[in-house]
Amino acid sequence: MRPQRDDMGEHREAEAPFAMIDKLLAASVARRFYLENQSKVDIAKEFNISRFKVARLLDVAVAHDIVRIDITVPVEIDAPLSQALTERFGLRHGIVVNLARSQGGGVAPADTGQVSRWLGTAAARLISEIAEEGDVLGLDASCAVEALSEAVTRLRSCEVVQLTGVHGQDLANDAAVAAVRRTAAAGRGRAFPLYAPFILPNAPTASILRSQPAIAETLAQFGRVTKAVVGIGAWDASLSTVYDALTEQERETYRVFGACADVAGHVFDEDGQVIPAELNARMISMSAAQLRGVPELIGVSGGARSAEAVRAVLKSGLLTGVVTDATTARRLLWYDGPDNTPRAKDANMVESAT
Repeated sequence: MRPQRDDMGEHREAEAPFAMIDKLLAASVARRFYLENQSKVDIAKEFNISRFKVARLLDVAVAHDIVRIDITVPVEIDAPLSQALTERFGLRHGIVVNLARSQGGGVAPADTGQVSRWLGTAAARLISEIAEEGDVLGLDASCAVEALSEAVTRLRSCEVVQLTGVHGQDLANDAAVAAVRRTAAAGRGRAFPLYAPFILPNAPTASILRSQPAIAETLAQFGRVTKAVVGIGAWDASLSTVYDALTEQERETYRVFGACADVAGHVFDEDGQVIPAELNARMISMSAAQLRGVPELIGVSGGARSAEAVRAVLKSGLLTGVVTDATTARRLLWYDGPDNTPRAKDANMVESAT
């Protein structure tokens, strides 16, 4: 192969297709670089190749799964609280993150962004463990799911479907769309993004959008979803994307009906009942009935006022798993309901867990 010259005046080999590159050579170069900490110059001398080819072989090793790189964030899981939460509410999966010890320091209750990042990281670990070949994974547009997509590095082969419309104005570059694409890439599966606003001004506009080919294709995947991760919002400003998107009059209507939490745009009262409203016809979102039909539905929530919201959604029977923080988990275990009636049995569980 005739050498070429780069901008620095040094010789480099011409690019070759992967089929012509020795996989064993790529693996050997990668082992020396990543595991034995050899420099590219020393590797080049050993194999009698240029350091530029060493760099390309390292890129090839990553691109073709000869080398896999995982970036993990140190999140501490509270195992006793996780077990107590799982048993108390009959869940398949209960993950409790100790925010006070994760990454060596506490997280202020008001720092919802940081809370979402830690919970999303824990949710990424969970979904990486339970996702199976051929699963169809559903993701909503919550902050926790965005964090999940940034933390997950590898999934068994699966498709990923966006369950709710986007909250911003730039539909193509919204964080929710990016999260679906990132997660699908981790699972080497197809992404089904939802290029549509979450809430439309009126029902006719929403109906027209649902009929658009690209949007209709994604909506048609809802019935195929086998596992899903959704954020649980508390009914208050900045804690619920639905609350923030409504007028004050619309919020008051929900308050009259006892709004307590929302999941994928559907609002629940404290008893876990979905509050029917005109809003549903204006949303681009998986329906409450479709959510109930998902075999594995993981709810993620933590921080201020999350216990009341999580408790309400748990009562609905929708969830098979919960990812939350230790403070919220203790509140869920300690109290039976919003009136803060202590549960003696679970109080003992909390004491032993701490």
